[in-house]
Amino acid sequence: MQLLLLGTTGYHPSARRHTACLLFPEIGLVLDAGTGFFRVRDWLQTTELDVFVTHAHLDHVIGLTFLFDVAYESGLQATRVHGDPGHLQAVQDHLFAKPLFPVLPPLTFHPLRGPTKIGGGGKLTYFPLEHPGGSLGFRLDWPDRSLAYVTDTTARTDAEYIEEIRGVDLLIHECYFPDGQEELALKTGHSCLSSVLAVAKAAQVKRLLLIHVNPLANEDDPLGLGLIDDPGLPVSIAYDLQKINF
Repeated sequence: MQLLLLGTTGYHPSARRHTACLLFPEIGLVLDAGTGFFRVRDWLQTTELDVFVTHAHLDHVIGLTFLFDVAYESGLQATRVHGDPGHLQAVQDHLFAKPLFPVLPPLTFHPLRGPTKIGGGGKLTYFPLEHPGGSLGFRLDWPDRSLAYVTDTTARTDAEYIEEIRGVDLLIHECYFPDGQEELALKTGHSCLSSVLAVAKAAQVKRLLLIHVNPLANEDDPLGLGLIDDPGLPVSIAYDLQKINF
């Protein structure tokens, strides 16, 4: 199965990256609908989409307003948006308020009420994350592989979500800041590099991909990953339009 990273930054798009959007083209599954969501149209292989949003901050949901173009001549017939009930309500009440967006795109909202079946014979579960306004992490399990997506939270080795992601084949974890900006990370509900590495090791994941990096940092290694002598596991920084086979 292939995973395509359509957006790998947070807060706002930059010349190098769009905001959070991850697509599994073969099964029509999307994690977050940031500004990278407009790219779904170019890679879509299904007539239906299931979009799971971690929370309602604009850099994770603004792409839902792009659905008219995503659906245009693409064969897309139905889009279901899943998430926390309160966050979905906020999207409906505010993002799609008539003064802001007067015509509702072709989508329906489905509050998460428990584990959800996903394409490929898999299952998606979710868990709460500490973040201003709240956020969700997702774990996706198939018979022969597993993935966890954790964004918009401050990584700590005593975080409760470590048990939720234990042993996954691939952990995709936000890392907005390099080391040395821990105070700002805590204030904004984001993570620094060493803390994310420590979480990944504590959870005994097999591979780590760093995402949701600071959009103001345009260099190849915005996190100082190359300064870490031994990260202790395979780790890399995500980039837009990256394809991952796992």
